[in-house]
Amino acid sequence: MSEDLSARSGRPVTIGISTKMYLGYAASCAWLGEVVRIAQASPAVQDGRVELFVAPSFPVLETALRLTRGTPVKVGAQNASDQDSGALTGEVSPAFLAEMGVELVELGHAERRRYFGEDDGVTAAKVAAAQRNGITPLLCVGELERTSMEDAAQFCLEQVATAGVSATGPVPVLAYEPVWAIGAAEPAGAEHVRGVVARMKAELPEGITVIYGGSAGPGLL
Repeated sequence: MSEDLSARSGRPVTIGISTKMYLGYAASCAWLGEVVRIAQASPAVQDGRVELFVAPSFPVLETALRLTRGTPVKVGAQNASDQDSGALTGEVSPAFLAEMGVELVELGHAERRRYFGEDDGVTAAKVAAAQRNGITPLLCVGELERTSMEDAAQFCLEQVATAGVSATGPVPVLAYEPVWAIGAAEPAGAEHVRGVVARMKAELPEGITVIYGGSAGPGLL
């Protein structure tokens, strides 16, 4: 499926996963090893038709970077501070992540907004911090409740606008994750996803990648 999509669009298909806080240390290492094995055996990943990334928990980022070294698999972080350094106990600096070799960072996820109070202002500051450190923001956008494709696309575009993405930093990847579909038994319908993304892309600058997230599973692509 990825080969057909890539051939039609002329651009690689981006596939990635955040493990959130589901896996322990040993399970994370085993999972990462299996991802690398699959990536090395996949012609589509090896020749760039599919871009693959993983975003494991912070404690295994160094292990992830070691295991993926020499492979096309990119390593991302699930979050980062809006500050490069300082007396911020428990935070993780984007400058630190960049120094390690982390290539992208997930920002603005609905769970960060809901449980940790990260509003549009916080998300915008984090996006700016990622970009000034050369890290690609994986910016999460998505409507809160089921609505029309037009309204959903407009909501997402407003989130992108308030994030203040800079034209001088790495081009962001947008993760379209309708909040009502996150953790649901079924993902958003294919017609809805295609319609929302098409409307978004019509307004977004050329070159921005949009991926879908939210109850993703086999058969979704």
